[in-house]
Amino acid sequence: MRMPRSTQLSLVLAAALGSAVITTGCGNADSKAPATQVAAKVNGTEISVHQINAMLAKANGVNSENAPQARKEILDRLISQQLAVEQAIAKKLDRNPDVLLNIDAARRDILARSYLEQLASANTKPTDEEVKRYFDEHPDLFTKRRIYALQELAIPKNAGSLVGLKEYIGSGKSLDDIVTWLKERNIPARASQGSRPAEQLPLELLPKIAQLKDGQTAMLETPQGIMIMRLVASQNAPIDEAGAKPRIQQFLSNERNSKAVAEEMKKLRDTAKIELVGDFAKLPATPATAPAAEAPKEPTPAAGAIEKGVASLK
Repeated sequence: MRMPRSTQLSLVLAAALGSAVITTGCGNADSKAPATQVAAKVNGTEISVHQINAMLAKANGVNSENAPQARKEILDRLISQQLAVEQAIAKKLDRNPDVLLNIDAARRDILARSYLEQLASANTKPTDEEVKRYFDEHPDLFTKRRIYALQELAIPKNAGSLVGLKEYIGSGKSLDDIVTWLKERNIPARASQGSRPAEQLPLELLPKIAQLKDGQTAMLETPQGIMIMRLVASQNAPIDEAGAKPRIQQFLSNERNSKAVAEEMKKLRDTAKIELVGDFAKLPATPATAPAAEAPKEPTPAAGAIEKGVASLK
């Protein structure tokens, strides 16, 4: 009986995460590891303190007060994981072709990610001069930062003819009027509204949005299509250089890492022997891209401009 793919994937993850457990326990029955390094034994297989500490280091929101409880919860998960791994092996799921493919894909992803992380870690940190320059060049993110209450209409590319729409918007029509205009021409549009600080807006659009006064509407071009934005209201919320510094440092580091990865992948592709075979040889050439495992990306400035809007800030 073939197991559902979701079940197989869950077991693959358990096997991948638990591989260290299996390695520790198999073939070492006679080894005398210090008791202090063993947190538990599951059917003779050891779960080490190192495994718990490694997972604890990656957990969010752990502090000195809740660390003991977090360690206990991690140990419980590792025990359940080891039990699932044992059952998967007993049922020979580790020989299932789909499972083997997923394990290989996970291994390749981990190796590629590790290489790119090593590449990124070799980059120099942004200097104070670079941070100040970025701060001065982006007043809409910092000294003139605002929180915007917006109503938005997103129109996809090639949705239909928009001839006359810009003039229609410029005549002072309400957003409801604009929606009616689009419906009459069978042009699809997705509506949304909400409040967003400057850093959560697309960096390339922010200067234009910052020019809007409360009550004004603008029609903006994006890579995805057309964005119509009405600024309902706004509130000044500046950030000084000291408060902005760690965010800018993170953004500049992420930007530098992305550039380093792109340059390295181009160099590797240029020197590698890559041969497309069969139907793939007939496909048009595509721009070189980094491996699926991209360089590590930490939360960027203000969790936004530098993460969402400033996708480059990502």
